[in-house]
Amino acid sequence: MKKSIYILTAILMIAGCADFKNGNPYQDTLNILTVTSVYPEGYEYAAHSGVEVTVEDTGTGNRYTSQTDESGTAVFHLSNGLYRVGISDRYEGDLFNGSADRVVVSGSDVTLKLSLAHSKAGSIVIKELYTGGCKKLPEQGDYQSDKYFIVHNNHYEVQYLDSLCFGTLSPYNSNANNAWVTKDAATGEDIFPDFVPIVQAVWQMPGDGDDFPLHPGEDAVIVFCGAIDHAAQFPLSVDLNKEDYFVCYNTTYFPNTLYHPAPGDRISTERYVDVVVKTGKANAYTISVSSPTLVIWKPQGMTMHEFVNVADNMTPVPGSSSDNVVKLPYDWVIDAVEVFDARFTTNTKRLPPSLDAGYTLQTDTYLGRSHMRHVDSDASASAGYEVLADTNNSSNDFYETEKQSLHE
Repeated sequence: MKKSIYILTAILMIAGCADFKNGNPYQDTLNILTVTSVYPEGYEYAAHSGVEVTVEDTGTGNRYTSQTDESGTAVFHLSNGLYRVGISDRYEGDLFNGSADRVVVSGSDVTLKLSLAHSKAGSIVIKELYTGGCKKLPEQGDYQSDKYFIVHNNHYEVQYLDSLCFGTLSPYNSNANNAWVTKDAATGEDIFPDFVPIVQAVWQMPGDGDDFPLHPGEDAVIVFCGAIDHAAQFPLSVDLNKEDYFVCYNTTYFPNTLYHPAPGDRISTERYVDVVVKTGKANAYTISVSSPTLVIWKPQGMTMHEFVNVADNMTPVPGSSSDNVVKLPYDWVIDAVEVFDARFTTNTKRLPPSLDAGYTLQTDTYLGRSHMRHVDSDASASAGYEVLADTNNSSNDFYETEKQSLHE
C-alpha cells in the first residue's frame, strides 16, 4: 500500500441514545441507514454501482453487506444499535477506502456520507503478523517471547529491504483510550492527527541500499523477540533461528533477555535490526499481544536519524510522563495493518482509512493464532509468482489463522 494522496477521513458518530439489541437487525423496529460514498476531488468518475458496503453491529459482531447503486449509495434496514461502516473500492490502479466508527442508529433513519481516501497498491506488503503468543505446553502458563512478522514483495520488480523502518502505534491496544483522535464539536466527526504516532521505538533494517534484495514473490521474516528455536522448549511455538531471518536486537535499549536473548547461531550479525530512536521506558520492545498495529515505511528526503533529531518530530503521549511518539509522515508509509481484540466491543481505529480502512480480528491470546494476508489467486496465476491481496483494508486483506505459518 503506497500512499499517494490522503484525506483525514472522519469517523462519524450520529448522536443519540441507543437501545441496543442482540438479535437479528432485520427483526423488530427497523431504521434505514443510507450510506453514500464520497470520492476525493479529482476522482468523481470513480463513483459507480456494485461496490460492497459493509456494516457491522459492534454489540453482536453480525456483519451485513449491500451494493452501491450508480450514485454510490447503499441502503440498509437495521434495528437500533451501534454500527461500524466500511467501504473499499478498486478502480484500475487506484484504491479507495473509508470507514465510520460508532454510528448510532436509534429510532430514526440515518444518512451517512462517507469520505473515501485514495491510495495505491504497494510493492512491499505485510504478509503475516504474529504477536499473540502460545501456551507453554507441556509446562503451565503462557508464552509471548516469540513475536515476528513477514514482509512480501508484491511487485514484479526487485525491492530492497535496506533502510526499511517499522514500528507500532500509540495506543498499544485497540480497546484503550485513544488520545490522538479529537472530535469536531459542530459535526461530531472524529479527526485523526496529521501524523502516525509511532511509540516505544523506531527500528530500521540494515544495508546500504542494495544489500538485501527481495525478489518478486519472495518473503522476509523479521523477528521482534528472540531469534532462537522457541519450539525446542515449547512445541506450540516456532523456530526463529534460521539463516535468512532478521532480528530486532539492541541490548543497550532493550536488555531484557527474556524477550531479547542473544540470537541463535544461524543468525548473521549483518541481519541485526537496530534501534533508530527509543521513545519509551520499557526494557523489552512492546507490541500488543491482543491487538497490535504494525506500520512499515522508508524515510524520504532525509535519513531516519536526521528526522528524529528534529525536535518538532517528537511529541509526548498525552497523559503520559514517560513515553513520547515519533510523528511519522503519512506519505512515508508503505504498508500498515491494524488488529482489533474480538473480546471487546469498545475497539476504536488507530490507523486512519488512508492507511488501513479496516482491521483483522484476534479472537483470543496465547493460542498460537496469527494474522495472514490472503493470496490473490488470479493475480498470482497471471504474474507467475505469489501476489497477495492489497486493498488497503485489513478487513478484506487479512484473516486469523489457527497457528503461526512458521509452526512446523
